[in-house]
Amino acid sequence: MHVLDELEWRGFIKQCSDLAALREAMDKGPVTVYCGFDPTASSLHVGNMVPALVLAHLQRAGHRVVAVVGGGTGMVGDPSGKTEARMLLTPEVIQGNLEAQQRQLSRLLDFSSPDRGLMVNNADWLLGLGYIEFLREIGSCFSVNKMLTAEGYRQRMEKGLSFLEFNYQLLQAYDFLVLNQKFGCTLQIGGDDQWGNILAGVDLIRRKQASQAFALTQPLLLTSSGQKMGKTHAGAVWIDANRMSPFDFFQYWVNTDDRDVVRFLKLYTFLSAERIAELEQLQGADIRLAKGVLAWEITALLHGEAAANEARDAAVAMVAGAATDDLPTFSVAEDALQLGMPIFAILADSGIAKSRSEGRRLIQGGAVRVGNDKVSDPDAVLRSEQVDASGIVVRVGKKHAVRVVRS
Repeated sequence: MHVLDELEWRGFIKQCSDLAALREAMDKGPVTVYCGFDPTASSLHVGNMVPALVLAHLQRAGHRVVAVVGGGTGMVGDPSGKTEARMLLTPEVIQGNLEAQQRQLSRLLDFSSPDRGLMVNNADWLLGLGYIEFLREIGSCFSVNKMLTAEGYRQRMEKGLSFLEFNYQLLQAYDFLVLNQKFGCTLQIGGDDQWGNILAGVDLIRRKQASQAFALTQPLLLTSSGQKMGKTHAGAVWIDANRMSPFDFFQYWVNTDDRDVVRFLKLYTFLSAERIAELEQLQGADIRLAKGVLAWEITALLHGEAAANEARDAAVAMVAGAATDDLPTFSVAEDALQLGMPIFAILADSGIAKSRSEGRRLIQGGAVRVGNDKVSDPDAVLRSEQVDASGIVVRVGKKHAVRVVRS
């Protein structure tokens, strides 16, 4: 299957500037494709992993990939998809975020050879730009009227758009031009909210290099319930194990809505079409088997097979009520257990509940078990004699659990 056909089948293509011409260029030989990742956080999350997975598919098909970490553009902040201006980050925070994202991208992409993949920092060419020279050489190629028609800018006009942010499209277009000149890059990918910015780069290359380049965007994902992909009640689904444990990451996928399982198998795994078709046949309660495959595959991809196996074993233990080392652990001081630690406080302090009042509501709703016993009294406490050497499992429904141990 042609890689473009596979990307389309998997649901990765939203818009392309010239799909037929891009296919023709790929048929002639490997193309160089890039995607930018701005260091707005110390971790990527599963929503913005989509273009990284597109890069991985293209690399596996023999094309060269360039991952651009935005040490330069991160100093400005992309207004696309934002109702308010991003908080400006210090150079030290940006550098720390860059280093973390570089490690995460290396799990998906092969940077062992420059012919296979490159990781570059746009600070290398953006931070040294002379302002007047940039305005003359690049700014003169842009129409303000046309820029204001871009969706990302139009959405911000009512609340205000700073001149700093207004420059972002020029900087991203300039990135594409520099990569075209240095590495022969002819394709830029990104989320569909980047469509205007990417097209600006395509047009700049046409003007400056008199050559054709391509834009390819991926859809902005929503779950079947209408929630933005990668978001939960507790926040983003991070791929950094320090921000979200492999167990919680695994559980996120196990708890996927039935309607989304096949779609996410196509997007977030490298399973073959034949294997996904087999899993698509599962119905009723058997869909949980497909969810388990999805959870293991994406956890193994981003955290390693050992972590995926541990998370799977912990999930089985959670259902069985066993207090294994694989479950997330919450320590309670022996003095507090001697007095009796309120279970609603354990739920909140361990992160299972958003607050102590929510913990009480979960108990009143009959959703909480301590060991194998259901708790119905919102003022119930956990005492020292209930916690053996291996701890005790406190569960909320079938989705969330924590092993409580003495400290």
